[in-house]
Amino acid sequence: MADGAKSDHPAVQAQLDRLELLSPGRDILGLDRIREILGRLGNPRDSLPPVFHVAGTNGKGSTCAFLRAAIEAEGLKTHVYTSPHLVRFNERIRLAGKLIEDDYLADLLARVLDISADINPSFFEATTAAAFLAFAETPADACILEVGLGGRLDATNIVVRPVATGIAELGIDHEAFLLSPENGTPDDPLVRIAWEKAGIAKKNAPLLTQKYAAEMLHAIADHAADIGAQHFPRGEEWDATIYEGQLHYKDEAGKLNLPLPALVGAHQADNAALAIAMLRHQDAVKISDAALKAAMGWAQWPGRMHFLIAGPLTHLLPTDAEVWVDGGHNVSAGLALAKYFADYGAGSIDLVIGMLANKDPAAIITPLHEKLASVTVIPVPGHEAHAASDYPSADAPMAEAANIEAALGALTPGPDKTVLIAGSLYLAGEVLRLNEQVPD
Repeated sequence: MADGAKSDHPAVQAQLDRLELLSPGRDILGLDRIREILGRLGNPRDSLPPVFHVAGTNGKGSTCAFLRAAIEAEGLKTHVYTSPHLVRFNERIRLAGKLIEDDYLADLLARVLDISADINPSFFEATTAAAFLAFAETPADACILEVGLGGRLDATNIVVRPVATGIAELGIDHEAFLLSPENGTPDDPLVRIAWEKAGIAKKNAPLLTQKYAAEMLHAIADHAADIGAQHFPRGEEWDATIYEGQLHYKDEAGKLNLPLPALVGAHQADNAALAIAMLRHQDAVKISDAALKAAMGWAQWPGRMHFLIAGPLTHLLPTDAEVWVDGGHNVSAGLALAKYFADYGAGSIDLVIGMLANKDPAAIITPLHEKLASVTVIPVPGHEAHAASDYPSADAPMAEAANIEAALGALTPGPDKTVLIAGSLYLAGEVLRLNEQVPD
């Protein structure tokens, strides 16, 4: 779907306006349209550097961040395609280490949209084609692709020869697209999700997976076997654990003792471990142990347990206020937040939340309810969002505010209080923009 992206560059904005018109009724999964578009563009997918392809309900973006950090720590250059962006559309396409330049982005989008007018591509299909075109035209040593939605029928799955594929944490999200009965997938929702994500596996390519419920793992393993992919599940072919302040990783090639990730949250160690496993189970891109260690501190993934530094928004609060922003919006994200704040006192968090209308507010409120001092519901700029009446009881005062500035201005957190802004990546992007912490 479109996301109301805006740009200060007139040529980019002109193409973003064209992209916006693609969305109504066009969010239909499938590979036929992206295949036709890329064919008209000369099949840039065939000219990509070695591809690392990552799916998952949660953690796939962070896994991509660790992959990028390790490859760059080795002194190599990598392309990265992720979604959505937080502030600037350019964040979706990183070329050989740098965000795509405006002039080139405008040119790419125009070329894709001009050549595909009669195909009626979706927003994501058009942007994926633009990214593939850029990656084929710009030299690099590797290419990292984050699945947009699902896996099997996601536009990024048009790649045919990845050097490694990976599946991060699994849960239920995007129910309208991935759980519909016409997909002909397994009956159990979580097994169905696992089966969809496993669709990125390719013949003779390693597929690295995390630990899942037995039925989910069986669905993935069966699909991998059917197509001839090499499946390496965590806990069997490789594993990792936190012990005495380090991340201890092991596989058939040996053991590694690594620093814990600088990214906030215990779950980031799992994402880092998956990235390490993907890199160590392929031979196309050589990564040293030293680069893997450096990646633990180098990896950055804005908008996910992101600490807000002093800026226009934080200045609306007392100077000692601790302020975090997180774009998580499903049950897994809510549980990750609860785990991070587990040692915080009861009633210690002032939550400012905005959630899209197609998400479940209980996913965030319920895991955190014992920690909440207050809940302030705000809109998500440019998107249909839940009103306060849609939220479950949090056993804490609940209010509504017109925007993030009004919400923060009405709070009076004490020295032992924390402000958490959560519920949507679109909201997280707006917060970073307003606080002048634009990703680069």
